[in-house]
Amino acid sequence: MAKDAPGFACAECGATHRKWSGRCDACGAWNSIVEDKGLTASGPPSKTLGRARGKAMTLVPLTGREAPPPRTPSGGAELDRVLGGGLVAGSAILVGGDPGIGKSTLLLQAAAAFARGGAKSVYVSGEEATAQVRMRAARLGLADAPVLLAAETSLRDILTTLEAERPALAIIDSIQTMWADTVDSAPGSVSQVRAAAHELTAFAKRRDTAVILVGHVTKEGQIAGPRVVEHMVDTVLYFEGERGHQFRILRSVKNRFGPADEIGVFEMTGSGLAEVANPSALFLGERGARAPGAAVFAGMEGTRPLLCEIQALVARSSLGTPRRAVVGWDSGRLAMLLAVLEARAGVSMAGMDVYLNVAGGLRVGEPAADLAVAAALISALTDVSLPADAVCFGEISLSGAVRPVAHAEARLKEAQKLGFARAYGPAGGPEAAGLALERVADLADFAAALGCAPEE
Repeated sequence: MAKDAPGFACAECGATHRKWSGRCDACGAWNSIVEDKGLTASGPPSKTLGRARGKAMTLVPLTGREAPPPRTPSGGAELDRVLGGGLVAGSAILVGGDPGIGKSTLLLQAAAAFARGGAKSVYVSGEEATAQVRMRAARLGLADAPVLLAAETSLRDILTTLEAERPALAIIDSIQTMWADTVDSAPGSVSQVRAAAHELTAFAKRRDTAVILVGHVTKEGQIAGPRVVEHMVDTVLYFEGERGHQFRILRSVKNRFGPADEIGVFEMTGSGLAEVANPSALFLGERGARAPGAAVFAGMEGTRPLLCEIQALVARSSLGTPRRAVVGWDSGRLAMLLAVLEARAGVSMAGMDVYLNVAGGLRVGEPAADLAVAAALISALTDVSLPADAVCFGEISLSGAVRPVAHAEARLKEAQKLGFARAYGPAGGPEAAGLALERVADLADFAAALGCAPEE
């Protein structure tokens, strides 16, 4: 009987292929397909069920009176916010982020706070020796925390130890370094990552242990390895931030026990990560009195209102094709907004270099930032500062109309709490006591109000 030919898998997305090729058909990545001995050309090896009858399942009705899962505070308010109120026993959590962004620091602090609360915590590092972890703990002032350490990559040894210790929290740093001796491939391969994640998630469910897995990311910012790992776990968190800024954002993109798209804000200091209770004040702390090209956006991150400054610079270009540089916002949406400004409001930036930046290293993804970006662009073009006590929010359509956005009341309350007295927002929104809301129905009227009349 002929032996199956080896299979191949994409290191970026985990898609399987019958033979090697230079480009993955699933995700489009180049030179990412590698041989995986855990696969065959016909797909992953599997055993057939045959004709044997299985055990009948117990079916229950949809209605029930089960209590919500109990939560244990992690020791940090920002981490608890992102998790939905605390750690759930038996949950599997995947944390990804760029190298050096502070993932290990964050989780070591969380393990120490959890252990000081009386719960047994185990920290397993596959990348560092225990002496290196102790050095970091001493630098963070956590040397006396009752956290149990291990430096191991063998999945069998790790599971045997966890079965014996029965901790309440287990941190695996990182999942790409784990090695299962039942899979014939190198650590970090698609098969190894999938097998390790499956075994650790099954252990979490079986022993009611909260397991946190650290994951590496690709150059595109996605967690490396097969996407099935993100489906296996209960919660997926991304730790984001710019190396040039001290701010770090922990963002939830999947959470079976709480809201998704929730964020926690941290500040990197010499003694570790410090929680930021009022991130709006932090992101707006360095605003000048006169700042042409700057607008304050009243945004939402999950259930939290967050104010940030959007900065724009418009300058005459010496190039045949003007530059469009964007940091912290979608470059395609900027191109669309520039076209709407020219077609609907008569504000042309042809022949001009346009630079757009979200201050503080924050990344804004919601379309409600359209009006604030338009205000910053118009202010930069006319060199006229916007009112220092004003915030903006609203989505701009291709017709130039300003559309309503969700959570308008929460945005206005946050602006009022930070001392703002005026807001530019869509028509038909809620009122806010003590805050003058200037309703904007059309982009052309808004441009005229800011002192940029349409060109004849």
